[in-house]
Amino acid sequence: MTLLTYQVFKTVAEQGSFRKAAEILGLTPSAISHTISAMEGELGSAVLHRSKNGVTLTNYGEQIFPHINAVLNSDEALKQVINEMNGLKKGKVKIGCFSSICTNWLPNIIRSFNEVYPDIVIEVFQGSYDDVSYWIKNGIVDLGFLSMSSAGDIPIEPLYKEPLVCVTAKGMDNGFEGDHVSVDELKKHMFVALRETTDADIQNYLRNNNIIIQSNYHVVDDLATLAMVANGFGICIMPELVLKGTPYEVDSYRIKGDAYRIIGIAALNFELMSPAVETMYNHILKHYKKI
Repeated sequence: MTLLTYQVFKTVAEQGSFRKAAEILGLTPSAISHTISAMEGELGSAVLHRSKNGVTLTNYGEQIFPHINAVLNSDEALKQVINEMNGLKKGKVKIGCFSSICTNWLPNIIRSFNEVYPDIVIEVFQGSYDDVSYWIKNGIVDLGFLSMSSAGDIPIEPLYKEPLVCVTAKGMDNGFEGDHVSVDELKKHMFVALRETTDADIQNYLRNNNIIIQSNYHVVDDLATLAMVANGFGICIMPELVLKGTPYEVDSYRIKGDAYRIIGIAALNFELMSPAVETMYNHILKHYKKI
């Protein structure tokens, strides 16, 4: 099998469509189909399910996908090393991030990086903690922003200690004293709750402080949560960055005690980063490492 075969397989798997993969790679759909069929013949097993709803990976395809990604990433790293040796700053960096980093940090990171390295292409993938972890482990992204508590066994460098805050509707008569709220005061209120898989740090804080959420509203999106809170359906706990630039009128209160998450930058192996990825990694450390 050739690198082109691997690239075709990767693109079809990511796009879920032979036609879309053909458009991206500049090939015909029949050429894409022939390449996949030849790959499956050589492997002796199907790597893709074809159906009227699109294309998905088989179990066999899921098992080889990370290894094919690794081969393609190694090829990209080799090209970048050669460019580096020839005095050229070229390459690609793929970054995974969660919502508040995507809206608050990524625009400045990309803009400042491109001013110095205009020929390095940056590709951004936004999703949940679980998405970013999956992308890192499977070689879909080179670097990923995660909280320390969500990284698991992925190597991560801490960057920033971010407070968790209590958010209420604007002007709500909440009974809080001053600009801080205690755990006991939180327990008295109805919440708009993020679903358990959405934000590990908030769930950890609630468990550690024996706060049992009372809620009729269970959402997965930060803005949806803030919309419900702004309209008086309950309070919520949010990382402070989420509130920057929010279109909703809300009040926020610092929480007494240790209520925070630590944001970090993660990679599968910090020792084997390509030149472009290492350059981006160092750029992020220089401008965003606060701890």
